[in-house]
Amino acid sequence: MQITSELVKELREKTGAGMMDCKKALTETDANIDKAVEYLREKGLAAAAKKSSRIAAEGIVASYIHMGGKIGVLVEVNCETDFVAKNDMFQNFVKDITLHIAALNPLYLTSEDVPADVIEKEKAIYKAQAMNEGKPENIAEKMVEGRLKKYFKDVCLMEQPFVRDQDKSVTDVVKEIIASIGENIKIRRFVRYQMGEGLEKRSENFAEEVASQMK
Repeated sequence: MQITSELVKELREKTGAGMMDCKKALTETDANIDKAVEYLREKGLAAAAKKSSRIAAEGIVASYIHMGGKIGVLVEVNCETDFVAKNDMFQNFVKDITLHIAALNPLYLTSEDVPADVIEKEKAIYKAQAMNEGKPENIAEKMVEGRLKKYFKDVCLMEQPFVRDQDKSVTDVVKEIIASIGENIKIRRFVRYQMGEGLEKRSENFAEEVASQMK
């Protein structure tokens, strides 16, 4: 059975799950709407999607320092109640996120946060690469979209493979935590510092250094 946009819409209305989750559920169940609902419930995605619209104004700001002070991370993760903010599962998740940010150095929270000019620049580079490979225009356009998705996966926190389980994205893990805890959870913002980042560093070699001292 063909998976139509109408089927995806119907499943979204029934479960409140995301479009991509609904499409995957329909694919896995041969477009059987009832089985797709069960699939989403078993995965905890339907419950997570419904909770994701609720206001999350509590939470914690956590920090992590790595490599003897060479890398530092601050992250704010929100939940709905102070009770959950003190929950071990929630706090361990936040700790894991600080480690993830330190290790994978995301530049943005989601793909929606990537500036339009950055996206256009990346598209132009991917288009030039595809054309240089001798690909026809229509194939080049498809390659651009594929490489742009890979770029988002590399630089956007929510789309990166989770540092503790590479088979899941950070978004997948957040949904699992929401389903387990029963509250909406959002990674709101983060910042990562690396010692010396952005500073001009001295690059003189030994011979040049000796010559400068002899003058």
